[in-house]
Amino acid sequence: MAPDFSTTNALLGIMAVVSVLEALALIALIGGGLLFYRRLTQLITGIEERQIAPVTARVTSILDDVKGVSAAVRGAADVADSSVRWGLAWLLRRVRRSFGP
Repeated sequence: MAPDFSTTNALLGIMAVVSVLEALALIALIGGGLLFYRRLTQLITGIEERQIAPVTARVTSILDDVKGVSAAVRGAADVADSSVRWGLAWLLRRVRRSFGP
């Protein structure tokens, strides 16, 4: 009597069809993920152009103003420091002349 492989062949055929369907589902999932990634990248780029770039420009402008003000303050502080040092040196010379030998 010859062995009957019809049941085994049917099950192998079903497994082959399921494997092909799984491969197609995986390909569709990868394609969907790629589309999602592209859309998300475009969305982030749009948000950056509309909202982050103007804020960055304003912050850069403010920082430039602060840099200018801090430079002016630094210059004024240097002038004040040199004036105080000159005044203290002058006062020390006067005191030494008054109480000196």
